[in-house]
Amino acid sequence: MQISVKEAQDNLEELLVRVEGGEDVLLTKDGKIVARIVAAGATPDKHTMTQEERRKVLDEVMAKAPPRAPGEPTADRSHDYLYDEDGLPA
Repeated sequence: MQISVKEAQDNLEELLVRVEGGEDVLLTKDGKIVARIVAAGATPDKHTMTQEERRKVLDEVMAKAPPRAPGEPTADRSHDYLYDEDGLPA
C-alpha cells in the first residue's frame, strides 16, 4: 500500500492494523516514497541476498561480458592516463 504522510497521520490506527496483518506501507511526500512501515517482527527485505547468491549473480553477469581485447587495460587500470606517476591529476 502507498499513502501520503498526511493521510498516514490521519489514519495511523488503520495503518497499524494493516501492518500487523503483514502488509507493507510505503509513505510518500510530494509524490516520492520516503519511508516504509513494516511489522516489527518482519523478515528482512525481500531483496536481501546471501553472499553466495550475490556471488552467483555477479558470476552470471561477468560471464555475459564481452572478452577483453589483448592489450586493453583492466578496470583497475583503465583511468591511469588521467593521473601522473605521483597519482596527481595530469
